Amino acid sequence: MKDSKLLFGLSAISGILVLAACFIGTTPLSPSRFFAALFGQGIIGDQIVIWDIRLPRAVAAMLVGTALGLSGAALQGLLRNPLAEPGVLGVSAMAALGATLSLFYGAATLSPLVPSIAAIIGAMAATFILMVAAARNRSIVTLILIGIGLSSFTGAVMALLLNLAPSPFSLSDLISWSLGSVANRSWEDIFLILPFIGLGGGLLFVARRSLSVLTLGESTALGLGVDLKKTRLMIIAGTGLLTGAAVSLAGAIGFVGIVAPHLTRPFTGHDPARNLLPAGLLGGILLVLADIGIRLIPTPTELRLGVVVALIGAPIFMWIAAKRGENS
Repeated sequence: MKDSKLLFGLSAISGILVLAACFIGTTPLSPSRFFAALFGQGIIGDQIVIWDIRLPRAVAAMLVGTALGLSGAALQGLLRNPLAEPGVLGVSAMAALGATLSLFYGAATLSPLVPSIAAIIGAMAATFILMVAAARNRSIVTLILIGIGLSSFTGAVMALLLNLAPSPFSLSDLISWSLGSVANRSWEDIFLILPFIGLGGGLLFVARRSLSVLTLGESTALGLGVDLKKTRLMIIAGTGLLTGAAVSLAGAIGFVGIVAPHLTRPFTGHDPARNLLPAGLLGGILLVLADIGIRLIPTPTELRLGVVVALIGAPIFMWIAAKRGENS
């Protein structure tokens, strides 16, 4: 019952914020004009602003935040530490690198699916490396150091690609992927990544019961009949698909996957299975809020979503890490 109330509340907030994101923008709309356009009536220009510009952007932010929140909650449950997250551990950076490599070498011209597939492959490769590292060494410090190494490596390769960009247009595309944004996203972009998000989320929910048992330790989980190898592969595949889809839609967005699960965990009894969906919804809420804030901040050029989220998320991450250190 408690979980139902939490999910209902988060879902209601999500819907309200998506509507608010459609209402807020550089083109002012009165409430009457807004609701008329929302229901396909009124001025054609207003309908275009709502349905072709603002609503796809809000939905994209919601989907990306949900994917990252789900991925963070699943990784934290699998690795049994609250500091695991696609951005912190280098998964998002590897996904962005995969997408930018496809752009740099022109493979993206073959099909609009290519950057998405490349981002997913990069995310799954990084997640697999982390999983192998976690199996060999359970130290959270070692895991974070490996994540820092992955991020540093991808950052160096990204800098190399920027230096070698053949034209200003290619340079602009590469920078967009590295900084993150949901501006100018279309319904076609959203429909393109929906199958990946659906499949990735489905894998995580199939494996959610095993995540709960893993909180008791691997030995106990084995004794209770949990197939650890299958569970790990499902979580790796699920988080890779979700993170790759998120990056293919919005570029590199960090810290959502650590902040959202941390905030919802006390309300779900610290159970990874129960925390998946609330963390996903809260991740979407946080990203929609950040994107609304970007549009309200008076700057000469619009700030990048990934930059704003990092400015807010990095101090929260440090606070979580410090709090964990005090309790250990």
